[in-house]
Amino acid sequence: MTLEFIGRAIIIFLSSSLGTLGFAIFMHAPKKAWVPASAIGGLGYLIYWALNQFGLYAPMSMFIGALLSSVLAQYCARRMRMIATIFLILSIIPLVPGLGLYRCMHYLAQEMYSEGADAGVRAMVDIVMIALALGVGSYLFRMVALRHDQHIRGGVRS
Repeated sequence: MTLEFIGRAIIIFLSSSLGTLGFAIFMHAPKKAWVPASAIGGLGYLIYWALNQFGLYAPMSMFIGALLSSVLAQYCARRMRMIATIFLILSIIPLVPGLGLYRCMHYLAQEMYSEGADAGVRAMVDIVMIALALGVGSYLFRMVALRHDQHIRGGVRS
């Protein structure tokens, strides 16, 4: 890894975190959720970006970034005794393909239908990857948390 890559990664993490923080403030999220949700949003987007830089298939990068965000959001919600939806929504904000959806509408308005369809399909694939990752992450976290809770209460013997 070069110094330029690390510098860009830091900028991407900070800008994604700042965007998430701004959205948290705008949506009147509880103040104690602002910093953890912003860090999760920044980290999720950083993972997505880094995996893209290393040549991983873009939808798979989106899935992995959103999956990490989902698991961390569930963990923070449980740890802070808050509703997971707060962290889940805030943590995926940097991953939402707003530019892709904008480009789709722009191309369609310009009567460039094939480009519009291509941009729309790519944006929809990203949205599906985010939704799938949120579901899988929530399921995996619940399975691990349930096992952990059973083990602590003595329900599972080692």
